[in-house]
Parts: sequence; structure tokens; C-alpha cells
Amino acid sequence: MNDNISIEQNLHLTCANKITIGANTAIAANVTITDINHPYADISLPPEKQVLQVNEVIIGESCKVYNNAVILPGTVLGKHNIVGANSVVSGVFPDYCVIAGTPARIIKLYNWGTGKWEKVGVKGDK
Repeated sequence: MNDNISIEQNLHLTCANKITIGANTAIAANVTITDINHPYADISLPPEKQVLQVNEVIIGESCKVYNNAVILPGTVLGKHNIVGANSVVSGVFPDYCVIAGTPARIIKLYNWGTGKWEKVGVKGDK
């Protein structure tokens, strides 16, 4: 971990290899961050008895992860990302975006040309 990180109560952190949390990042209550997955490839074994899949997690600097979010293996959050409450996050996200939902997707991006956060919608969104 780096400098000036704020972590609230009940963080569930499971790390088999590497989880990086950037400076000036705040993690709210009841967040799960994990770099492991219990696969279910061999149906003769329960998931807990199978070989773990491990994939590094990177949370960039100046991020905010809100309550009850789940950050899954292989996730990369860019600099200054905001993760909405109750989101389930998997994938690679660019700098300066707001991510929310289950599964999480980008809902806002910062536009350097206009100096404003702009909604990123799917067809039909207003």
C-alpha cells in the first residue's frame, strides 16, 4: 500500500499474490478486494478444494471505492476512479471514470476538453 490511504471498517481483503492500492485512495465500509477465484472446473471436487486462480488487482491513486463494492481478480482501476456502492467490478478501467453496477460498467468519464464529467450511457439512456 502507498501513502494516505483510508480504509473503513469490515474490509475483506484476500490476497494470494498481489493487490496494489494507490496513494490518496479511500475505501469505504464492507468492501471486498480479492486477487483469487475458486474455479469450478473439476465437478468431482468442491470449489474450495480446487487450485486457486490468481490474478493481480491494481487500484490506482486517488480512487474512491464506496460501501459494499466487490473488486474481483484481474481488476485494474485507473487513476481517480470512483466505484459506486454495491458494485461488482471486474476488468480494466481507464483514468478518471465513475464505475457502477452489477456487473460494474463506466457510467461517467471526465472530459478534459469541457472540464466536466460526462455521462456514458447505453442506447435509450437520457
